[in-house]
Amino acid sequence: MKRYPAIATLEFRDITVGMHATDALLKKAPISLLKCGVISQGRYLSLIAGSTASVQESYEEGLFWGKDGVIDHVFLPDVADPLYEAVFGHRAACQGGAIGIIETQTSSCNILATERMLKGTPVTLVELRIADSLLHGKGVSIVSGELYDVEAAVEMAVDFLAAKQRPVLHKVITQTHEALAAQIEWNTSFGDAASTNLHGELP
Repeated sequence: MKRYPAIATLEFRDITVGMHATDALLKKAPISLLKCGVISQGRYLSLIAGSTASVQESYEEGLFWGKDGVIDHVFLPDVADPLYEAVFGHRAACQGGAIGIIETQTSSCNILATERMLKGTPVTLVELRIADSLLHGKGVSIVSGELYDVEAAVEMAVDFLAAKQRPVLHKVITQTHEALAAQIEWNTSFGDAASTNLHGELP
C-alpha cells in the first residue's frame, strides 16, 4: 500500500451517520479512502490518508457532519511508518524480551496512543488490532523491546490517555515466555492461533 504522510480515523456511533459523513469528507478534498465500513457494536469506521492539508480538511468535514455521532477520532499529520504498516496487518517479531499491551475502548485512541509510543521510544510494534469483530469496538496494540523502553512506552501512552480522560488497560510482561511470544508473533486471535508443545511436556 502506498505510504501517505497523514492519516485520520473517524468512528461513528451509527452506520447511517457514518456513511453520510464519509461521503461528505470524501468530496471535500483529494484524499485516499484506505478503508471504511461497519465494525463491532454497529459502529462505522472510516480511515483516510493523503497529504497533511487534504486529510485535515476532510477530517474536519467528517467531524462537522458527524457531530455528536462521532464517538472517537484521530488526525495524525506525520504518521510513524510502523503504525501505517500495522494498519494494513503488518506484524513484527518480538524484540528484547519484554512486551507492553495497551487495550482501549476505541480504535482511534489506541492508534493515537501507539503513535506516541513509537515516536517517543525505540520499541517495536508487534501487532495492532483495530475494528476487529472479536474486540467489541476495542483497540489493542502490543509493543516489544528492552524492559526500560517498554515500560517508558506504556507509561507514556497511559499518561497521555489519562490526560484525555480515556480509559485504558495496560500491562508490561518483563520477560515473555517463548511460547507466548511465538503466539503473539503469529496472531493474538484464539481462532487463528496454532498450538505449541512445550519442552518436557508429557504426551
